[in-house]
Amino acid sequence: QVQLAESGGGLVQAGGSLRLSCAASGRTFSSYTMGWFRQAPGKEREFVASITRSGSSAYYAYYADSVKGRFTISRDNAKNTVYLQMSSLKPEDTAVYYCAADTSLNLVRSGRAGGWGRGTQVTVSS
Repeated sequence: QVQLAESGGGLVQAGGSLRLSCAASGRTFSSYTMGWFRQAPGKEREFVASITRSGSSAYYAYYADSVKGRFTISRDNAKNTVYLQMSSLKPEDTAVYYCAADTSLNLVRSGRAGGWGRGTQVTVSS
């Protein structure tokens, strides 16, 4: 199973930007659909974004309505890494952000991916 490690979290003021990274182990990174989720205190984990695996002419990205236009997910298969560029951050974006991986897009988007990282804290101050 793929091993995932997130980094890049921190404290930022509202309106600022952060880029999260998720490094994956193994040589089959390109075969995984990757996703980002987040969990705020007292709330359930929620889907943020996902990006499809290699095998088509283009990657397809999906976003939660709450982050559309502000967050961008991307991947670098040569580096076994997926990124989440976050801009125009709001206090309500404060959460622990988790990276997820699975060969199934549906499993990733539904939060039932087989691989998860330990998370990285993002705190947005007002």
